[in-house]
Amino acid sequence: MPLYIKDPAVDTLVDQYLAATGMTNKTEAVRRALSDQLNALAAKESLTDRVARIQLRAAEAGFVSSGSDIAADKAFMDEQWGED
Repeated sequence: MPLYIKDPAVDTLVDQYLAATGMTNKTEAVRRALSDQLNALAAKESLTDRVARIQLRAAEAGFVSSGSDIAADKAFMDEQWGED
């Protein structure tokens, strides 16, 4: 299905993209920009993976909470954030 975009702002963005990349074909520029963006999104680390990686680094450094003393954990976090 063809895509027709009649928006001056989008046309301006494509022109800027063409100028920045040295490309001359608007269709190819849109194809490449969308493809690059999809690749970047696919390569982006998920929040779950980021948190797991940080938790692993914290555990390796010895920063592991047993979860048994929530008040002490809160006090520690408050102190770290300067909220003591």
